[in-house]
Amino acid sequence: MKKILAIVMMFVLVLSLAACGSDDAGGETSGTDSATEDASGTDSGTDEGTDAATDSGSAETKTITVWAWDPNFNIAIMEEAKAIYEAENEGVTIEIVDYAKGDVEQKLHTMLASGATDELPDIVLVEDYNSQKYLQSYPGSFLDLTGKIPHEDFASYKVELMTMDGSVYGVPFDSGVSGFFYRTDYLADAGYSAEDLENITWDEFIEIGETVFEKTGHQMLATDPNDGGLMRVMLNGAGTWYFDENGQINIADNEALADSLRIYRDIVESPMTKITSGWGEWVGALNTGDVASITTGVWIMGSVKAEESQSGLWAVAPTPRLNVEGSVNASNLGGSSWYVLSESENPDLAVDFLNRVYTDVDFYQKILVERGAVGSYLPAASGEAYTEPDEFFGGQTVFADFSEWMDQIPPLNYGLYTYEADAAIMGVMPGVYAGESIEEALEMAEQQLSSQIN
Repeated sequence: MKKILAIVMMFVLVLSLAACGSDDAGGETSGTDSATEDASGTDSGTDEGTDAATDSGSAETKTITVWAWDPNFNIAIMEEAKAIYEAENEGVTIEIVDYAKGDVEQKLHTMLASGATDELPDIVLVEDYNSQKYLQSYPGSFLDLTGKIPHEDFASYKVELMTMDGSVYGVPFDSGVSGFFYRTDYLADAGYSAEDLENITWDEFIEIGETVFEKTGHQMLATDPNDGGLMRVMLNGAGTWYFDENGQINIADNEALADSLRIYRDIVESPMTKITSGWGEWVGALNTGDVASITTGVWIMGSVKAEESQSGLWAVAPTPRLNVEGSVNASNLGGSSWYVLSESENPDLAVDFLNRVYTDVDFYQKILVERGAVGSYLPAASGEAYTEPDEFFGGQTVFADFSEWMDQIPPLNYGLYTYEADAAIMGVMPGVYAGESIEEALEMAEQQLSSQIN
């Protein structure tokens, strides 16, 4: 009990800080008719949904409330799911509430910690980095979905993240496989072709970016110096994390992490970088044409494509890698999943909604094309959308590429304290920017993290 209380108290601090800072990933990212019964496994889900609406009484509308973030990705996708389910289930209303990511986490934590659950939603989006923390900090607060969702049809690494004591508590959603999105016109003006951007290191990325800025006047990327998202991309691609496989802190003597700090410092200090604060400025730098690239999770696709006038001017290359042994040109950032709250007034209806839509192959084809959502529902990969050229990206078969890179991502266990470790690292970065030793900074970060979690 003391351990759980300690986790809860640290959760208060980290989420309070996150709510005041910027939102990075996310996790957080052209269908036709419904998939066949054999392909989607949703026939029973559709029947149950109709029964659930009928049993509740046709005179009374039943409402499912959903909390999520990112209007161009998670919210837009849930709106599509809502349209499908409401069309098939008269008397059901799905209310989708769009909050900032930090606000979702803060509200969920505060209400669960206080026991004031009346205002909780029926369904909430939880980023994969935080799944085990919520499950272990608030046992009994999330509905056990074991046997209610065909979890065997989802990517196993996602299912593992939402499993505790043999029970599975969520519905896996998107993968956070990352890519190096870039403006082909800006890079071409600087003398670079697509081949020049294949399987490069982060040091080479900086060299290319500085050349682009020198020759075109366009900065290479936008970065918030206080946001650790890009550093997690670097670290994940090296197959290491803030903790080792046994959950022990792995910071002070972590070669890949030291190299990540060096690269991040060099990026922040380079004139090729546009310094931003928060999600709006970060994404806005793309849509206005101020910067030439962004390296992050595939979930950014909807935000990139939001500026339709840039269609045909973008492409995606493999993620740059660190120059340390074991690093690959593939990584992950974020990824989220759906959870049903145990206090839901309509838990069976909420489960049926998720089961009906999020196991529909055609649904995944549509959100893949329109929003860049690489879902973790395995049968969806058999759809034609994964091999269709995308004209926004110059005819590149981007989703086939992302699927290939997803298979190359080094497997990791994020554990319980990713954001605490992230905060400790970013807390020492101002000193690194000021010229302090990276080795000393990492030792300081490890001491700070150790004092928090031990």
